[in-house]
Amino acid sequence: MLRVLVCQALFSVSKPLLRMTIHNGSVTCARDCSQAGNKRNALRWDLTPDDISTMTDSLINRVKAVYDDVGSLKIENVSVENTLKALAYAKLDYASSLHVLDFPQYPCRKSIKTIFYPKKRGFLDRLVTLGKRKGLHLSKDIQEDIKRTSKRISALSIEFNKNLNEDNTFLIFSERELGGLADSYLNGLDTTEDGRYKVTLEYPHYYPLMKRCYNPETRRTMERAFHSRCKEVNTAILEELIQLKANVADLLGYSCYGNYVLEINMAKNASNVSDFLDTFYETLKPIGMKERKYILALKKRECLMKGYQFDGQINAWDLPYYMNQVEQCKFAVNKDKLIEYFPLDVVTEGLFGIYQELLGLTFNEVEHAHVWHENVKLYSALDTETGEEIGQFYLDLHPREGKYGHAACFGLQPGCRGPDGKRRLPVAAMVANFTKSRKGCPSLLQHHEVETYFHEFGHVMHELCSKTTFSDFSGTLVETDFVEVPSQMLENWVWEKEPLRRMSRHYKDGTPIPDNLLDKLIASRVANTGLMNLRQVVLGKVDQSLHSSPHADTAEVFAKHCKEILGVPATPGTNMTASFSHLVGGYDGQYYSYLWSEVYSMDIYFNRFKKEGIMNPKVGQEYRRVILETGGSVDGMDMLKTFLGRGPCQDAFFQCKGLIKSQETQTL
Repeated sequence: MLRVLVCQALFSVSKPLLRMTIHNGSVTCARDCSQAGNKRNALRWDLTPDDISTMTDSLINRVKAVYDDVGSLKIENVSVENTLKALAYAKLDYASSLHVLDFPQYPCRKSIKTIFYPKKRGFLDRLVTLGKRKGLHLSKDIQEDIKRTSKRISALSIEFNKNLNEDNTFLIFSERELGGLADSYLNGLDTTEDGRYKVTLEYPHYYPLMKRCYNPETRRTMERAFHSRCKEVNTAILEELIQLKANVADLLGYSCYGNYVLEINMAKNASNVSDFLDTFYETLKPIGMKERKYILALKKRECLMKGYQFDGQINAWDLPYYMNQVEQCKFAVNKDKLIEYFPLDVVTEGLFGIYQELLGLTFNEVEHAHVWHENVKLYSALDTETGEEIGQFYLDLHPREGKYGHAACFGLQPGCRGPDGKRRLPVAAMVANFTKSRKGCPSLLQHHEVETYFHEFGHVMHELCSKTTFSDFSGTLVETDFVEVPSQMLENWVWEKEPLRRMSRHYKDGTPIPDNLLDKLIASRVANTGLMNLRQVVLGKVDQSLHSSPHADTAEVFAKHCKEILGVPATPGTNMTASFSHLVGGYDGQYYSYLWSEVYSMDIYFNRFKKEGIMNPKVGQEYRRVILETGGSVDGMDMLKTFLGRGPCQDAFFQCKGLIKSQETQTL
């Protein structure tokens, strides 16, 4: 009898994942599977946990029935229709339904290869590869061991993120202890009965404080608390996960988990990633040394002026503050003034306009939409030329208790062909934590939050523009070290004068950003470039180290790399990795991909858009067709070669960062 791995892969992981989600007790989101397809607003958010439990059982039974049918076929009866297409449509049903059942936790044997037609090769190859990577070619005992371990990994990963999402720690400070922070920040804080301020560890509270509060003791207290979130419980979970993943890799015949996950990426193996990060480190090292020397001089001067004791070193709680000081000293960027020109509604209006013009799209808000919270909005995206609806997206932009604490895009329904041959309507949700409007002041964004908004919305466009045959290749389902390329490329628009003018005006009188402030902001892009990128090297190295060993002391590994590479010690008693959600959220062994893909994104931007016009709709729609619509159905390197007309090179990346000035081409 024919046996296809995907069936076992689905049910070794998905059922406990769904059950964990349901047992959280607060889930009210699901999808009406009977009304999938192109029906407007087919996603429902008003179901009870019992409803979702029933739908989960239905989904499992539907998909299992397909795999049982395929598994019962005799080899002489196998065909494209009863096997590959049946599996593809089952996976579409599974993907469409699972995304929204899972989303609430955030707010073949090879003998069949010779039978099928070449045009189905991509999907078939993927099935075979997935089969091997799940151990279908191994004994039943080993398969069961892998299945049990995978279930445990899934459950622990959910628990890790659940702990972070439910963390509601806050600290209390007096106004004096918050010296240096703007009135707009203080007005957004809750207060105690005695007039002191409650500061949470959520991004809109933490990062502005760390960058602007001149009281070092306040920063030290905040940094220690932030990097101690869920420390005890999540450290234990993470270190167990490292062991479990190493066990799975060993059972499958890989030397380490890193090599297992990298096999299907552009990088291919841990050795290539190590070489990549080492090369970056050597390029960045002298820049980082120069920047640390300058920061230490700033700290010494400020300690003398304010009467603080100078300890002769840069501490973890010093780094964001003095990096912000560098921007002010070298580039004179007044961020307290700048934020007044980025009200969220204005940024959204400008962002929408830029994306619509560039990609040939039109966005319309869907009125009276079913949403999971009153602050959430649903939009329909249309092709401007044809008027055809191409997808829908939700925006959930403000923090609330229990919500996912970062910014991310979640695909809820894939944009691929259904059983009737017609394209299914893709749906995505962007989740962020931008400051709420308070006390007569609208939600105001820091420039780096505007950049985050552009980045995550780029992922939304990747999901919505997808036009693939199979759900496995839809939207952002590309190589992990390519998935950030489209979004990182679109970040460049927030560093150009014309787009910045389109998405900004003063929240009180509507006046534009003064030219001198705008010029200083754009020039500041190269500020702290050495230290910022060295931190990315640290995180990439930590990730690789943790997933190249069968066990690890996670706090010790982070402290070691932080001191050796960044030159700044981790705060004793903390463990940043206990809140490093990438390690359990799909980037395990792959965090390097942020730097890796940024090389490609800069090449695309500077050698097509910058040369031919950053608002050139011809280039924008070619980008939509070649990169966004293709999804993962074409290898990332082949997409790059098609769009660039050559292989990618590193020049644009290093020149943008101010690290090299030579024009020599460094082809990858």
